[in-house]
Amino acid sequence: MSGTRTPFSPETAPCGRRSAGERLVDDDGYGLLIRDQYFECGCRRIRHEYHDGSIHIASIRHDGKRVTEPSAADHGS
Repeated sequence: MSGTRTPFSPETAPCGRRSAGERLVDDDGYGLLIRDQYFECGCRRIRHEYHDGSIHIASIRHDGKRVTEPSAADHGS
């Protein structure tokens, strides 16, 4: 697997600040799909889809606290 990293324009990060960053998309071709956002402020959004169909979504602020967002954005689609 080799992921693709692309920059993105400022958008609202999990901490509420507007921040640019980098998007990572990685796909093994067999059902594993990783879509992560790394914001310049230090926040992260992750979405991992696994071979069995399960999905893990998390938003983490730059201080390490997990947050629940109203409707998780489908970033990188």
